[in-house]
Amino acid sequence: MVTIGLLATLHAAPGMEDEVASFLAGALPLVQAEQGTVAWFAFRLDESTFALVDAFDDEAALQAHLDGDVAGALMGRAGELLSKPPEIRTVQILAAKLPG
Repeated sequence: MVTIGLLATLHAAPGMEDEVASFLAGALPLVQAEQGTVAWFAFRLDESTFALVDAFDDEAALQAHLDGDVAGALMGRAGELLSKPPEIRTVQILAAKLPG
């Protein structure tokens, strides 16, 4: 059962909105390879604001995700793609409906 998650908000730098959208869409195969990431959503809130919602069964899976390829790539390009550092919060999942 998922019990912990991440909520991240990303603000694209001016002119980098499409690049951020492409980066997030391209990250899907990397996240799919993460065994401990139960659910992952990347979406656009408005023209320049994006968000990620992730769900995990436990703290170890969350930490593996934070130490993984997507987080590393994002932080490596944050200065180029984002107008400010990502706002990342750990959340407690109270209820979830997931496939399977």
